[in-house]
Formats: sequence, structure tokens, C-alpha cells
Amino acid sequence: MTQTAKIAFIGAGNMASAIFEGLIANGYPVDQIWVTDRSEEKLAPYAARGLKATTDNDEALAACDIAVLAVKPQVMKTVVEAHRDAIQQYKPLLVSVAAGIDAESLSNWAGDDVAIVRCMPNTPALVQTGASGLYANALVSEQQRQQTEEILAAVGITLWVENEAQIDAVTAVSGSGPAYYFLFMEAMAKAGEQLGLDAETALKLTLQTALGAARMSTQSDLAPAELRRNVTSPKGTTEQAILSFQQQGIDEMVLKAMTACRDRAEALTEELCKD
Repeated sequence: MTQTAKIAFIGAGNMASAIFEGLIANGYPVDQIWVTDRSEEKLAPYAARGLKATTDNDEALAACDIAVLAVKPQVMKTVVEAHRDAIQQYKPLLVSVAAGIDAESLSNWAGDDVAIVRCMPNTPALVQTGASGLYANALVSEQQRQQTEEILAAVGITLWVENEAQIDAVTAVSGSGPAYYFLFMEAMAKAGEQLGLDAETALKLTLQTALGAARMSTQSDLAPAELRRNVTSPKGTTEQAILSFQQQGIDEMVLKAMTACRDRAEALTEELCKD
């Protein structure tokens, strides 16, 4: 990192722990990481490893350069407003990983002149293969953008969007995307059973095929469409499956599903942020 910033994780749930565990695995100094939670019992293992663990959010905010807001969306307003004075006094960069909370609302709750990055990570961050979309308000410096990238890069790739509305599109692609693949793998394994395989064999073949296809896609210079064409021989077995998918309107089905996801993300913001 450009400098060893002190990072406070406000909330010690799964996403927060995935990020700071990724940082530690990459060599980030444990004594530069603060973790807060209401439960002293939950914090004890972190303290034993040398992290700065506290139940006092204000203490962590006073000490940090960057505060990762990792509480549940439904309590974000309460948490941020309760610590508005500390945020205003110490002015850490706020990085929110909560779904549905827009930067304007965070600014209203935290007070004026606060640098805010809104992040949409996804659950593969738990195994360091996540994808995070990032949006920065106008008060975020170039150094703070770089620091945010490096924090989230501990659990996967990071991509910036310039328009905050695009975060809802990120939600539809990568934020919710893992569930789409889980659903398709579920359907493939089920079909394998119906075609005569035992459940274990069908599932193992499905999961390894998904892994292999993903790895080929990420390691190849070819677009997914070209990779598909390369394994689809004319009048072959794969072509018949692809034609069946296309005849049933797979493109339209995916667009409709992802649009519904985007629309729900927009509605969630209205529910969580508008009085």
C-alpha cells in the first residue's frame, strides 16, 4: 500500500473478516488493523492474534485512516449517525460494503465533507476470488482510491464505476451473480442424475466443469463467445445443447433476470435511505 494506513472494520461479519484476513495473508501488519463488534467474545480471537479489537467504534474511528463500514444495511444509519461526531473530528475515509446504501445518504448521516467509497463486493471474496465494484464521491483523493483498491484487491479484483447508478448494474452482474452460477450448476447436476448418473458423480462433474470453464475464460485472451464456438462442432453433441438453450431464449431470460435484480437494488436503496 502507498503507506501503511490504519484500517478499522466497523463490524466483524463474514465480509469484513474475509477482507482483513486477505490483507493479513498478503502481509499487512496486524497491528494496523482495528476490528469492532458488540461481542467481546467474538473479538477475543482477533485480539489474541494482535489485531486491535474493541467494542468502542469511536476508539477505532479516532485511530484509523480508513473505516470499512461492514454492518448490516438495516442498521447502517443508526451506526453512522451515532458516531457522526467522531467521523467529523477525525475524517477517516469511509468505505461501505453494505448493499443498498448510497453515498449521498452516508454523507447525510456522517456529516459534511467526508470522503466516501461505496463498494459492492460478492461472496467469492470469502475464498479470495471476489469481484468488487467501487464508486467514489468527489471528496475521495487519488491516494484514497488507490488505498481502497489495495484493500479490496486482497479478496479479488476491483473495478471503478464513475456513475453511482452503475453500482446497481454491478449488483446484477457480480454482486448477485454467484447465485446464478449456483442455480445453473444445480440444474446441471440434477439433469445429470435424470440422464442416469448417480448424484455424487453428477455433482463432481458439474463442479469441475464449472471450475475449468471459469479458469479457461480468465486465462484466455479469447472472449467467452469464441471459446464456446471453439468447442461447438457443427452437427455435434454440444451444438445440440447450445441450440436448445438459444431456442428457449437464454439471452432474453438472463437479461430479464438481471434487470429484475437491478430494479430490486434500486428499490432497496429507496427503502433503506429515504425517510
